[in-house]
Order: sequence, then C-alpha cells, then structure tokens
Amino acid sequence: MSTEEVAKKVVELVRKQAWYEALDLYDDDIVSVEAHAMGGGSPETRGKEGVRGKVDWWVNAMEVHGFKASEPFVAHDRFVVQYDADVAEKESKQRRQLSEVGVYTVKNGKIVREEFLPRV
Repeated sequence: MSTEEVAKKVVELVRKQAWYEALDLYDDDIVSVEAHAMGGGSPETRGKEGVRGKVDWWVNAMEVHGFKASEPFVAHDRFVVQYDADVAEKESKQRRQLSEVGVYTVKNGKIVREEFLPRV
C-alpha cells in the first residue's frame, strides 16, 4: 500500500474504533511515542505487541463517548491525522476531552513509526 492508502485506512478504522484491526497496518518493529510516559515508564513503545498492549490499556481504561479523526495530511512517506475524543476513565468516571495529532511514517506499506502530540 502507498502512504496515502495506509493513511486513509487508518482514518477509516479509527473512526469505527477498530483499534485491533488497525494493528494490521503496523510493522512488527513499530516505534510508538506518546507525549507523556504512562505509569512512570518510557514514552516510547517498541514492537507490534507493545502497541497491542497500549490498545488493551485504552480499551480497558476508557469509555469512548465520541471519537473524531480528520482526513489525513499526506506527503512522501509521512502522514498526520488529528484526533479529538470525548472519553471517561472507566474507574473514576472522570470525563474529559482529548485532542492530539498522530504523525506517522510508512515504509514498505506498513507504519514503522507513530508519534502523538497533544494540544496544549
């Protein structure tokens, strides 16, 4: 798949909240970087199984009331998508609005790097 095709597929899947299906678009050696470390660890996660663990955490920790993904911005081997989410933490029931962009790099039809930058 081209970078544009991968970008459009990511947007299609996350709009349906098909988080696990989206993992098929990732390279086995993906590097995923969050803006902040979760639980005091590193903000960087390596490998598809590590990213699957992040998806597991999200699904188990958050109740999603709304999720929007922009159309992708694509150039060369990279694309950017803006995400806006209305979520509540399942444990505390605290509801909040999240807004961030995902910056993705594609090689050989797979996502090899993603980095998330939150709106401040």
